[in-house]
Amino acid sequence: MKTPMNPFKKALADKRTVYGLWCSLLGPLTTEICAAAGYDWLLLDAEHTPNDPMNLMLQAQCIAAYPDTHAVARVPMGHGYVGQALIKQYLDLGIQTILVPMVDTPEQARELVRCMRYPPEGIRGMAAARASGWGRNGNYAKEANREVCLLVQVETREGVKNLDAIASTEGVDGVFIGPSDLSAAFGHVGDPWHPEMQEIIADAFGRIHAAGKGVGILTLDETLARKHVEMGANFIALGTDSNLLVKATSGLLAKFKGGAQPAAAAKPQNY
Repeated sequence: MKTPMNPFKKALADKRTVYGLWCSLLGPLTTEICAAAGYDWLLLDAEHTPNDPMNLMLQAQCIAAYPDTHAVARVPMGHGYVGQALIKQYLDLGIQTILVPMVDTPEQARELVRCMRYPPEGIRGMAAARASGWGRNGNYAKEANREVCLLVQVETREGVKNLDAIASTEGVDGVFIGPSDLSAAFGHVGDPWHPEMQEIIADAFGRIHAAGKGVGILTLDETLARKHVEMGANFIALGTDSNLLVKATSGLLAKFKGGAQPAAAAKPQNY
């Protein structure tokens, strides 16, 4: 067996833009439908959903049947012993790319890098798990550090203040800007596209690029998504499975029963 190359990590290193979708409906059937659409990556969310490692594994197995689509998983938290254990479990499942929310300091970023890697570069525990083919891949532990990909999410005032140091942390491959939490932190709750936030986001893009790292963001609005690609987004989520379902079901019914679209379908929101 060979340790699989991480195409998502390579795309970031090559400064290519990859297009993804947020998966929040816990799959595996909905996740497989999304994978079959041909997205470059799918985000399996465990922060704002009741996703557990077993369910994440089932979804990752579905995605694996579509080699052009890469599984990215967001842990509910990445700090402390709980975060360390979750990252270890996700990696052992064979998920190579991890997104960690609420990263505020370079110290936190450095600790996450250590959690992602086997010794001597890190503290990830050794096990004959799914990622190594249950031990059949004898080279996995020697090669895994090269292929794991760490994405950190900046979404607070402190995170923005420390953005240069976070993005410059060796072992951090990309920084994801979380518009909703970030806008709330700056006093614009429910309005992630307030003019002040657009300035902050544009500045953040520039600072992350200056550090040589990939920039990520999620938007449910096509016009904004295209704008972010023009701004240099390297990994961009174009929507969420749940929002697509909300818009489609409400829109279809409205054609027959009339009435206004619900706010969740009409106004772009972000994670």
